[in-house]
Amino acid sequence: MLLYLIGFFMGILSGLALGGGTLLVPALVIFMGIPQHTAQGICLASFIPTALVAVITHLKQKNVKIKLTLYLTAGALVGAFFGSNLANHVDAALLRKIFGIFLILMGIYEFFGKPPKGNS
Repeated sequence: MLLYLIGFFMGILSGLALGGGTLLVPALVIFMGIPQHTAQGICLASFIPTALVAVITHLKQKNVKIKLTLYLTAGALVGAFFGSNLANHVDAALLRKIFGIFLILMGIYEFFGKPPKGNS
């Protein structure tokens, strides 16, 4: 039952484009006792169907700039290759710390960052 709840909230966060992995990876490590590397792999694999649903929804609402998306995807594919290989060579304890620091920094940025121009 816990896995379904984790998956449910991961799907909501993914649909909101807030990153389901911010919940999934720590939840799998903390609550399920899954090693960090495995949790990250599971997160990436489970992200494919949730991302597909979210992308289709955003395409229908015309929230996607295709040309920009293609440029970002090209860079992301190369980065994903190097990042996943790097992650496989980093100790799990260090990887958890890097992930935690990243989440803290993103939280600080989201909390204190300036809102984009044109938004009220």
